[in-house]
Amino acid sequence: MGGGGNMSTPATKTGQKKSHLQRVPSAKPPFTLGDVKKAIPPHCFQRSLIRSFYYLIKDLIIISITYYIAATYFPSLPYPLTYLAWPAYWVIQGCVGTGIWVIGHECGHHGFSDYQWVDDTVGLILHSAQLTPFFSWKISHRRHHANTGSLENDEVYIPRFKSKLRWYYQYLDNPVGRVGVLAFTLLFAWPLYLVFNISGKKYERFTCHYDPNSPLYSERERLQILISDAGVLAATYVLYRVALAKGFTWLVCIYGVPLLIVNGFIVLITLLHHTHASLPHYDSTEWDYLRGALATVDRDYGVLNKVFHNVTDTHVLHHIFSYISHYHAMEATNAIKPLLGEYYQVDDTPILKALWRDTKECIYVEKDEGSQGRGVYWYKYKLDD
Repeated sequence: MGGGGNMSTPATKTGQKKSHLQRVPSAKPPFTLGDVKKAIPPHCFQRSLIRSFYYLIKDLIIISITYYIAATYFPSLPYPLTYLAWPAYWVIQGCVGTGIWVIGHECGHHGFSDYQWVDDTVGLILHSAQLTPFFSWKISHRRHHANTGSLENDEVYIPRFKSKLRWYYQYLDNPVGRVGVLAFTLLFAWPLYLVFNISGKKYERFTCHYDPNSPLYSERERLQILISDAGVLAATYVLYRVALAKGFTWLVCIYGVPLLIVNGFIVLITLLHHTHASLPHYDSTEWDYLRGALATVDRDYGVLNKVFHNVTDTHVLHHIFSYISHYHAMEATNAIKPLLGEYYQVDDTPILKALWRDTKECIYVEKDEGSQGRGVYWYKYKLDD
């Protein structure tokens, strides 16, 4: 997975290829947000309702066809073939389902159309069908975009300081422990984040995306949270009725396993975008929006880049201008690369290899020795210092 796409590692000023792990500059860049916007062709900021629906309908057709094949023909297959058919179905549904979730995410950024009510309606339907509270996550995700790379104010993937590592971490810092942590993370981190705010910003009281009184939300946002909860409850009720009619095992095979794959990809994609040894984090003395937005990395998932609507290989752009539609994102990314120069980070390491390396080497953050009080922090991994 990965390593087979069209991404290329940028060159340094000397013309040599930049190492994947070479740190990006942490000083204020010599360009402004306005400069970056001017580098992007104006049509990239235009949203097309018809084009957006084209990609959504295409994904829904693939989902429907594979569902029809599974529901109609799989029950009559001989047992040896079912062990091949069901995993193929799960992979297709999980990957395309992730693409549909990404379109819902784009709706949350108002990147689907020029009409906010359309984006909210489509996003609510798509995310509710995948048990994601649309408005609830849209709001917290918006705060993440507004504070990316900030150690105090980011909403998720906030790295720990070495002094804050849990006592048991030393027992997990080995291949067996790491496999266990990764398996748990990919399977359960997404629902645990939504329900308990695991890996999210720490608040003084219980924090939950389904709670309209959560500290995540203001008073004027409470109604949107209730609407999100109603969407998820409606989807859950439909699933309950399906389980009564078809059986729980059938529901798990048709819907449950693909949903686990979607959840796993959500975690995998976001984790690897914000976990990389070359990326800085900033405290309040150094952080600003542009440097925070640049503190992310584009990845290469091979053919899945297209299946995931390029959210994987245009993530740096997405953090600078999150409302650009996915079908313009690659053109816009290529347009800003020359301007960003060494501030642009891309890593085309195969995804599983990158996941193992980065979760091993990105354990906590601290300042470099001799940094003279600058509020810039880098990932480290040595526990025995």
